[in-house]
Amino acid sequence: MLPNLTLVIQGIAFFAVAWLVMKFGWPHIMSAIEERQRKIAEGLAAADNSQKALAQAQEQVNDELKVARTKANEIIEQAHQRANQIIDQAKNDAIAEANRQKAVAEAEIVAAANRAKEDLRKHVSALAVTGAEKLLRREIDANAHKALLDELAAEI
Repeated sequence: MLPNLTLVIQGIAFFAVAWLVMKFGWPHIMSAIEERQRKIAEGLAAADNSQKALAQAQEQVNDELKVARTKANEIIEQAHQRANQIIDQAKNDAIAEANRQKAVAEAEIVAAANRAKEDLRKHVSALAVTGAEKLLRREIDANAHKALLDELAAEI
């Protein structure tokens, strides 16, 4: 065969295959490429939108954290104030209770002193009666002279 004829036939076959590919295959390839480009563009747009949404969400989170910190600080301050009020109230209650117990103790001391004075009066009157009995050398009837003993106790 002639090399030129082979070259021409191969050229015609190449152009025929190229024409068939361009006529039937190329639109499918181009539509697939365009579809792929469209999906990539949509993905990039969605990524940009999600980045923007993420930034907005992060700003909202930061704002909410600031508000929450402010509220937490207010609550802590209120708790400190309430604790100070409770401490002051407890101090006042303790002082009042101490004063009450002091008054009760003073009343008990006064009552004990009065009882001791009364006992002392009774003992002094008994000693006085015993001393008078010894001086008179006779026995004095305690029941008969109760008024005398009471008067003596009152004088002492």
